Parts: sequence; structure tokens; C-alpha cells
Amino acid sequence: MVPFSVLDLAPVPDGSSVGDALRNTLDLARHTESWGYRRFWLAEHHNMSGIASAATAVLIGQVAAATQSIRVGAGGVMLPNHAPLVIAEQFGTLATLYPDRIDLGLGRAPGTDMATARALRRGLEDGDGFPRDVMELMAYLGDGQLGQQVRAIPGAGTHVPIWILGSSLYGAQLAAHLGLPYAFASHFAPAALEQASEIYRQTFRPSEHLEKPHFMMALNVFAADTDAEGAFLKSSMQQAFANLRLGRPGPLPRPMENVEATFDPAIAAGVAQALACTAAGSPDTVRDALHGFITRYGPDEIIITGQIHDHEARLKSFRIAAEILSEIRASQEA
Repeated sequence: MVPFSVLDLAPVPDGSSVGDALRNTLDLARHTESWGYRRFWLAEHHNMSGIASAATAVLIGQVAAATQSIRVGAGGVMLPNHAPLVIAEQFGTLATLYPDRIDLGLGRAPGTDMATARALRRGLEDGDGFPRDVMELMAYLGDGQLGQQVRAIPGAGTHVPIWILGSSLYGAQLAAHLGLPYAFASHFAPAALEQASEIYRQTFRPSEHLEKPHFMMALNVFAADTDAEGAFLKSSMQQAFANLRLGRPGPLPRPMENVEATFDPAIAAGVAQALACTAAGSPDTVRDALHGFITRYGPDEIIITGQIHDHEARLKSFRIAAEILSEIRASQEA
């Protein structure tokens, strides 16, 4: 059985406001809970006018308050930006308010440019401190040790589930070494997907947190009534990735026909590679694509995302995806 979850960046569509984006996120969370999604995760990005989820823990609290049972979490918090104690206190507070509903995915990248990383006041480490910070954070969320001078209150004893996120072999190796679940960012960096999943599974060491490996892969889904409409919806994200590569990020662009024709060939190739793990089109087309990804990679869980300019179209896409993934799950259980 492959459960399915949501990754939302609270996209800010061109012509809309940050307030609109945050309200849309809450609305999407309520709907996806009713459609059977297991988790609703939000991602930390900074200084990006097209993404409204910078204050990730704050938004997680709002989503948890607006829903009843769906797990809510970070996919993820970029730990180099923060002192582990602060994250332990934030997520310990969330876990105390919403018991057994909070997840904490941790990333090693800053999730922003270098100037903004400096403004976050955590220095510019090269990432070598990430394992140490993860261990420190896990200790704060655990039961504590005799004589421990610094404790996370709230946080201590909450045992918030921690995931390692990544798009390279580094995260796979760390998650396996620590015996933690691992989520791969195949929705924008799929190149090492197969190798990372193999390394994670082959080198996984059971721990008090997890008995066997749990591998989540991320997919983009743009589902609509027809293949043409699905491709049209996808064009917003294609433009966003092209703009990012060209150094001009902004609000989520409006969709357009024949978007590939507007790209320089090198940019077009880069965007196509980045979005290779995508299912776009009619329900039948999306079903075939999702079934193919699940069959090929055998994930223990799917997390889907889809930056779609029109909110109603985004809701429809996630609803169609839920129906398809429920069918696939039912066929696996039969």
C-alpha cells in the first residue's frame, strides 16, 4: 500500500497577493484532508516573491488548526538557517498543541541565495555541521539525559518524527545511518533518484525511530480533463523554473500555450530534466504516469506537488490525483 501526501509551497500567483496565497493553502489543506491524503507538508524558502511559506512553523500551526486529522509538517525546514534548539521549541510547541500530527523534515541547503543566508544570521557553513545539528535537534525532542543543562520546553519528550530530505546521495546516506525516513526531492532534482533510493535501502540501519527503511519520492502532478489542459497548467511551473535558472524569480507565472517554444534550447533542456518526475494531462494519462513511477521506483510513500496558477484548477488537480492514487492503492491491496 502506497500512501500519498501533499507538498505545498504556498505559491503566490502573478496578479495575487501573499494573503491570497496563504488563504489558498489553508483551503487546499482542508480539501486534501477530505480526499484521503496522509500528510500536508510546507517548505521553507526565503526572499522569493512567488513562495509564501517562509515562516514555515507558523504556517504549519495555521494548517493544523484548520484541519482535524491530516498530519502537518515541514518538507522541510532548512536546518543550517536555524539553531536546533529554536526548531525543537517551535515543533515541540506544535506537537504539544496537535499531538501525533506533526512531522519535521530537515534539509541541508539554505533554501535561498547567499545574501539572504547571511541575513538569516546563521553563518555560511558548507553543510558539514548538518549531521551534528540533526543529532542535537533529536536530543532536544527526546526524553533527555540526566544532568542535561539545556532543554527544549516545549519539545522535550515530544519525539516529533524527523525525516531527512535530500536531492543527492548525502541525505540518503545520513538517513540510512541514523535510521530515519528519507524523502527525495525528485520533483525538481530527479537525477540521483534511483541511486539514492538504492543506497538508502541497502545501507539502512534500524533504530529506535524506524525498524525498516521508509522512502518517499516527490512528484509533480498537473491533472485536468484533457492532456492539453494538463500541459497548459504545467506551463506555469515550467516558466517558474526557467525564470529561476535565468536569475529572475518572481510570482508564479500565468499559464501559456506552447511554452517550450519561448525557451532557449539549453533552458528548455534544463527545465525538462528538472521536471522529469511529472504526471500531466487527463486522468488516464496521469494514471499511467503515476503507475509507472510507482512500479519503477517502489516508493513507500508518494508526496505530490503542483504549482498551478488558478486555485480552482489546483484543487481539481489534487482531487483527481487523490482519486487515481486511491485506485492504485486499492489495486495493490486486492
